[in-house]
Amino acid sequence: MDLSVVIPLYNEKESLPELVEWISRVMKENDFSYEIILVDDGSNDGSWQWIAENSLRDNRVKGIKFRRNYGKSAALNTGFAQAQGDVIITMDADLQDSPDEIPDLYKMIKHDDFDLVSGWKRKRHDPIAKTIPSKFFNWTTRKMSGINNLHDFNCGLKAYKNIVVKSIEVYGEMHRYIPLIAKWEGFRNIGEKVVEHRARKYGHTKFGMERFVKGFLDLLSISFVTRFGKRPMHLFGLIGTLSFLAGGLVSLWLVGEKIYFNLQDKVVRNVTDQSLFYIALTAMMKCSHVILRTEIPIRSNKRSISEF
Repeated sequence: MDLSVVIPLYNEKESLPELVEWISRVMKENDFSYEIILVDDGSNDGSWQWIAENSLRDNRVKGIKFRRNYGKSAALNTGFAQAQGDVIITMDADLQDSPDEIPDLYKMIKHDDFDLVSGWKRKRHDPIAKTIPSKFFNWTTRKMSGINNLHDFNCGLKAYKNIVVKSIEVYGEMHRYIPLIAKWEGFRNIGEKVVEHRARKYGHTKFGMERFVKGFLDLLSISFVTRFGKRPMHLFGLIGTLSFLAGGLVSLWLVGEKIYFNLQDKVVRNVTDQSLFYIALTAMMKCSHVILRTEIPIRSNKRSISEF
């Protein structure tokens, strides 16, 4: 199979008929073999009923439904697990991504041998309250990730080799950082394509300003995991060692001070009567505590789903 189109959605019933028809038309015009995987992230507007009915009429339209809203990352991760195409395309369900971009994205993966191609919505149809934070977010991500050739990490329109999506796991709000996750897994041939950003035709955006706060926190998390996930002692061992050395030096200072004043026949408090001694002792004990807490948690990938 040439292509799998993975589309996460939440309450997008109005746009689904036009979107699926548009994708199907592009596929037939280019003679692609394909599947469309619609991942319903707990919609309550009838989106799933439409998907179920159309899955029965066209076996290339496949549906997965979550019983509640898990978020875009979970929807993508589940869609990736089911995708069978040589090239995987992701796009949003709100018709702001154009299916006409699919043939060029496919070519960049199959013929230009990119591992991953991310869309860049250079001209956006969004209010300034979204565009300015987005530019800052993307600049910060470029600096922290080292992927300097991408301008729009959060663009939903992306293309991947099949092996890329089978090698990564996306959870939390990590869908914004799939290029970084892919790079961490060894897929370094990452490209970019300028794509059309269309004005929203139906409904309203499901994301508010809080996504930038969550996104920044997730960037810190994933930067930590990518740098220290396989060797946490490089960070925790350094912190623990510095803590131990600081506590040890303070303890030696207090003992040396006690000996010096005793030799001078001067009165000085016992070392164990000084609060600084217990602070130093705590710092040395913190060393072992930090080193023991270096285990990276494992995320569960199980979802409550229905499929067609």
